[in-house]
Amino acid sequence: MKSKTIISVLAMLASGSLFAQNPIIQTNYTADPAPMAYNDKLYLYTSHDEDNATWFVMNDWRLYTTSDMVNWTDHGAVLSYTDFKWAKGDAWAPQCIERNGKFYMYVPMIAQNNRPAIGVAVADSPYGPFYDPLGKPLVQSEKYGDIDPTVMIDTDGQAYLYWGNPFLYYVKLNEDMISCSGEIVEVPMVIESFGKREGNVKDRPTLYEEGPWQYKRNDIYYLFWPGGPLPEHIGYSTSAHPTGPWKYGGTVMTPEGGVFTNHPGVVDFRGKTYFFYHNGNLPGGGGFNRSVCVEELKFRNDGSIPELKMTKEGIQKGLTTLNPYVKTEAETIAWSEGVKSMQNKQVGVFITARRDSSYIKVKDVDFRDKRPSKFFARMGTTHNERVTMEVRLDTIDGQLLCSIRAPRTGGNDRWEVVSADVANVKGVHDVYFVFRGRPKTDLMFFDYWRFVE
Repeated sequence: MKSKTIISVLAMLASGSLFAQNPIIQTNYTADPAPMAYNDKLYLYTSHDEDNATWFVMNDWRLYTTSDMVNWTDHGAVLSYTDFKWAKGDAWAPQCIERNGKFYMYVPMIAQNNRPAIGVAVADSPYGPFYDPLGKPLVQSEKYGDIDPTVMIDTDGQAYLYWGNPFLYYVKLNEDMISCSGEIVEVPMVIESFGKREGNVKDRPTLYEEGPWQYKRNDIYYLFWPGGPLPEHIGYSTSAHPTGPWKYGGTVMTPEGGVFTNHPGVVDFRGKTYFFYHNGNLPGGGGFNRSVCVEELKFRNDGSIPELKMTKEGIQKGLTTLNPYVKTEAETIAWSEGVKSMQNKQVGVFITARRDSSYIKVKDVDFRDKRPSKFFARMGTTHNERVTMEVRLDTIDGQLLCSIRAPRTGGNDRWEVVSADVANVKGVHDVYFVFRGRPKTDLMFFDYWRFVE
């Protein structure tokens, strides 16, 4: 077993998967990250690139959560453009924010007049359900390019909404967060604010391209934005006031990652600041099949920002450990290969193992000194042939805690809870769920798991 484990570790080191944490979601293509910290949990709203797309095929917005920055739970689609009767398509970059116990999600779409517009949806929970309180766009300018909203509530209670490509607009929001205070303001595109663009500068004299993200730190207002020409980098500007004037600060992230777009999302969480972005680094990824990543963001003493590089490692050390003695959704994942996240009415979000030796890794599982005796899981398969799930420690061929045969339930709308005795284990480990079987596709379905003392 030891030699087999060493071979497995060497193979994973060679592929880079042993320490890979980026992209943070591997079970679907995601883009345009919008993080929100609320009640000691980080909520990450994203747009969603459909599989095998050759253009921007984007129909809904998804939600992922974490308490430790390494294990992410998929909550599925929480809003779609079809929830807005005035919209006809294109679920682009969102942002959600909380105010007075309600949650406001600002989303761009193509309206019935074939022009982009920004709508707002409201919910009593960050998980939804969200609904359209207006039945019409919140904002639609007289020009074009009404996409990629970002919203911030300042310390004095005033909320601001920025958006736009290739223009940059803002408007003040009333306390109800679903109506505007005053007129839409177009921000001047001047070199002092957003840097000088080289080459073809028609309609785009500065580096600013789209996708603004507003953030405040130590009385400095930051505006992060993807800049051109294509492929996009991410730049930033600063100001002493939420509406400018803005001063160009430089580049945060250079163009890389195999995509021609990018989108920033910045949030403070548990004493650290995190910078979210997207690239095309998943298998099959590219400009229309993107994936969200995250890095820790640092600031110099004067508030300026050192340049960041995209990494495969991402965030390696979790902020907390995971408790194995409570029910954990199978879609809580630090890293995975060969699995797909799906959703239905019977169980909500679940995992489908697509092929033999596909797996899920969960980081920093703390068994403490309790030494569990049983492992329970809800799962199923459509195959008569033997399909099993191995539960292992620290690598895909690490210590075997147990192996469970998936019951033939006949479909992902029918499930069984199965159990197995567990080998001796204590302390903190990464746990691997490894799926084995001879069928070539969709080996089994996996809903949740739990260890019992």
